[in-house]
Amino acid sequence: MLDMFHIKIIISLLTLIPLLSNSAENIPERHAIAMHGDVKYPSDFTHFDYVNPNAPDGGTLKLFAIGSFDSFNPYISKGVPANGIAMVYESLVTQSKDEAFTVYGLVAESMQVPEHRGWVIFNLRKEAKFSDGKPITAEDVIFSFNTLRTQGKPAYQFFYMDVASVEALSSHQVKFTFKHQRNRELALTVGTFPIFQKKVWDNREFDSVDLVYPVGSGPYQVASHSPGKKVTFQKNPDYWGKELAVNKGRHNFNNISYDYYLDQTVALEAFKAGEYHYRAENNSKFWATSYTGENFDKELIKIEEIPHQEPVGMQAFIFNLRKPIFQDIKLREAMAYAFDFEWSNKNLFYGQYRRTNSYFQNTELAASQLPEAAELAILEPFKDKLSPKIFTEVYQPPLNSGNGNVRKNLAKASRILKQAGYQIKQQKLFSPSGEPVAFEFLMYDSAFERIVLPMVRNLKILGIIATPRKVDLNQYIERLREHKFDMVVTTFGQSLSPGNEQRSYWTSSSADQRDSKNLIGIKDPVIDQLVEQLIQARDRQALVNHTRALDRVLQSGHYLIPNWHVNYHRLAFWKHLMHPKVIPPYGLDLMAWWSEEQTSP
Repeated sequence: MLDMFHIKIIISLLTLIPLLSNSAENIPERHAIAMHGDVKYPSDFTHFDYVNPNAPDGGTLKLFAIGSFDSFNPYISKGVPANGIAMVYESLVTQSKDEAFTVYGLVAESMQVPEHRGWVIFNLRKEAKFSDGKPITAEDVIFSFNTLRTQGKPAYQFFYMDVASVEALSSHQVKFTFKHQRNRELALTVGTFPIFQKKVWDNREFDSVDLVYPVGSGPYQVASHSPGKKVTFQKNPDYWGKELAVNKGRHNFNNISYDYYLDQTVALEAFKAGEYHYRAENNSKFWATSYTGENFDKELIKIEEIPHQEPVGMQAFIFNLRKPIFQDIKLREAMAYAFDFEWSNKNLFYGQYRRTNSYFQNTELAASQLPEAAELAILEPFKDKLSPKIFTEVYQPPLNSGNGNVRKNLAKASRILKQAGYQIKQQKLFSPSGEPVAFEFLMYDSAFERIVLPMVRNLKILGIIATPRKVDLNQYIERLREHKFDMVVTTFGQSLSPGNEQRSYWTSSSADQRDSKNLIGIKDPVIDQLVEQLIQARDRQALVNHTRALDRVLQSGHYLIPNWHVNYHRLAFWKHLMHPKVIPPYGLDLMAWWSEEQTSP
């Protein structure tokens, strides 16, 4: 019979078994990691389903951009980066576009991750190299990660705040260790940052704004540029990754260029004249009325509407809560009644749009029904701090008839304001503290004036003075970075697997960060906790429930006035451009297109 001493030894040894089984030697290498469930493509797959593996190489893809640029570094909170610069860099992993969230090895040949996901090891490909021929090493990966987290945009700090350490196990093996085992997404997302060559930055400031051509490891390199006007990328003939399964059928163009225009109207006319080749249209009026002319009649330009299942996110007029005037939720609630979406859709948008009511629109993550048991269990601990309507009503923005008569809704708004202590004096609205309710609506695109002006007129009936102000794109970007605005229109993009990025969007710690994505300036302890619970969701259903709970609380805060969305791509392109028969449901992959140059304009 064992004595107590030997029993304790046996127990101690037994407790070590899980630890030993989670050591790197006992964790098999894998080619991909799914956030939840199984990966779609096996280790011996040859290409993604949504590419043409036999697509020919060659030709030029000419694209457009609005405004100008003064930087080749898109990862800092300074300057205006050139479009397309991300093509210069590669990351450890890449994401498929026909799965909710699965990453496949790119610079990393394989990954090792234990079931608890408390750490992840990336085994780098020996053949992976930078455009100057130097190999990508663990030292480069560690430098890139640490630099982005300390000197990059604030989003990187929030995204990777649960990373405890990163270390090189060898010249081609990197281990990321996490602070805890509750953030299961990190094993995937920690491999998505761009990899820089360390020695390039030894004598340069990472956050400097300049047009020095970057050294990257991606399929394209900067070939030439005209400051603020044009940038051209050329395919790297020595690109190390062109035969990888994740790249087969992709990166088919020899050259990709971006021409810059001052506004969308000029840009559209340039497209019709053949100055560039492809447009994904986001202006309903243009789509309905402007895609006509000789080149369309001759079928030299194709137009297509392609349905998708992508999250459309939340586009909205947002309130800047840093402004005292917008601290009052009743004022924010009342102002929503001044936006007549139905009239705008009928008269301005040609009936193309649907009203957005969820921050996770077009997905199963949207809070589109009353909360059920699992979601109630998430919300009820905060019940005394939440609006009672969360538990009894499904959020719906104010509705109108579409005939332009908004008197009924404006009357509702007036009642809300009066009950909250607002007063009308000489046709102007004053807050309970006696301040006039007036603000500025900042924009850079003149196309939005036609949408904002009817709302401005309706607000004036309520006594609210809203002044539209148009600035150039560079000034607009800088004012958003500094949070120097009252109201703007913006979009909070989402994925099918929300996670760490939600900290940057909604949490208190991000509200005062320059260039954070928390443009609204939300500081709510309940939202902070809900975001952390979402990040720690253990399976897909738990993620859905936590996301819906967060969605519901955000809706109830009246932090914005929801706009609209479409659930299809509106594409126009010149005839020589071709795309695969299969279009992925969760993201258009323009890099899978190719050119038949003989019919190029």
